[in-house]
Amino acid sequence: MNLTDTHCHLYFKDYHGDLEQVLDRARQQGVRRVLVPGIDQETSLEVIALVERYDLLYGAVGVHPNSGNTWNEATVRVLTELAAHPKVVAVGEIGLDYYRDRTPRAQQKRILKDQLDLARDRELPVVLHARNRSETDRSCLEDLLEILENWLEAAEFRPDSAGVRPGVIHSFSGNLLESQRAVQAGFYLGITGPVTYKNASTLREVVRETELDRLLVETDGPFLSPQEKRGKRNEPAHVRYIVDKIGAETGQEPARVADQTAANAERLFIWE
Repeated sequence: MNLTDTHCHLYFKDYHGDLEQVLDRARQQGVRRVLVPGIDQETSLEVIALVERYDLLYGAVGVHPNSGNTWNEATVRVLTELAAHPKVVAVGEIGLDYYRDRTPRAQQKRILKDQLDLARDRELPVVLHARNRSETDRSCLEDLLEILENWLEAAEFRPDSAGVRPGVIHSFSGNLLESQRAVQAGFYLGITGPVTYKNASTLREVVRETELDRLLVETDGPFLSPQEKRGKRNEPAHVRYIVDKIGAETGQEPARVADQTAANAERLFIWE
């Protein structure tokens, strides 16, 4: 299969003992590209080291909303320098998180907007995080979508214009209306292991109702292992289970899902 994992934190300590074996298993499953996103300045530097060492790895650099306390006046300058690396293909992981609230929400929004502007200036897509407080409080994704729509309007982006590639909402957990709003704005939806969980009927509805050319597949390793690997560390080889589930929900052959989502990732990130 032609598989792509568009989100895996391979610099985490979970992989320190067997990263070579992790990548070997990925290659054996047909994984040809893995995007490794940073969550702060330190890990963004680690991303650079990894992508320089391994051909199949590409990077994103950014400050996660839960790492907002690391933000300082030099952060944008450092990220701008890192974003110039030839194997950095996105700004991320950035966004909003109202579940943990480790950073004041107003500060989260300021940091997000600064990084959106960085992505615009560097002509890079963004890898976005959004986690609501609960199923009944969906204000995080609502706030994120509003910020993104305003950003796109100010930058005069047109989602249907050739070459415009705003980014992906990673590990999408919204409902059908939210997914339609995101896709209409030009964003891809990143689908992770929860699509395989028994209680994920809303996410499976999103998958069924969204055109395959707007989906990406991700592990978010070491987190969010698919049902078949629950309780174990997640890794890029496991992206196959997500592809299989999308195929089952949409009536598509897994190989077709793998090819299309890999093509989507190539179109978004323009990796060679």
